[in-house]
Amino acid sequence: MKTLVLCVAVFAVPLLAQQRDFLTADEVDQIKEAQEPNARVTLYAGFAHERIELVKSLLAKEKPGRSLLIHDALEDYAKIIDAIDDVADEALARKVDIKAGLNAVAKAEGEALPILQKAQDSKPKDLERYEFVLRTAIETTTDSLEAAQEDLGKRTHDVEARNEREKKEQEAAMTPTEKAEKAKADKAAEAAKPQRKPPTLMRPGEKKQDQ
Repeated sequence: MKTLVLCVAVFAVPLLAQQRDFLTADEVDQIKEAQEPNARVTLYAGFAHERIELVKSLLAKEKPGRSLLIHDALEDYAKIIDAIDDVADEALARKVDIKAGLNAVAKAEGEALPILQKAQDSKPKDLERYEFVLRTAIETTTDSLEAAQEDLGKRTHDVEARNEREKKEQEAAMTPTEKAEKAKADKAAEAAKPQRKPPTLMRPGEKKQDQ
């Protein structure tokens, strides 16, 4: 029995580490309150900037234990950038104008990229302990910055094409039963939509006169 408990404990430690949230509790609350896409991606951009500033500060002075802090900050940063792209793509799919938010994202990422590249090029002594997440952060930032600076019309088209492709792939993987259930659900959702009233030239409150 003791062996079983020990095994569970051993496997539970890395599992808990994987479940670490990339946002603080306060940041999560701020994101929940920011329902509008521009406000949300701007918040995320600010959080990303804070992580980069932390990494910059940690790299400025060698001290024991900093490698773990750098690793976690870079890992959180990359996840924040992924979250930005997810929110942006979802907004574009709904035809929401997010130009203002993407401008804030491009500014934050444009400032972050040189700092990340300098960290990689300077080859600090403890680099091997966070080299992978640093490389991931650089690649993620590069891709996201290109997307933020891309023409919105083209990006919207690309998002729609990707969503349609993923939808077809999901449908192709469905069993006949799942396809039937989906068709039934789609039909019910369509029926539940409010019906549009036919157009009229009458003013509000005006009633049609009997002939």
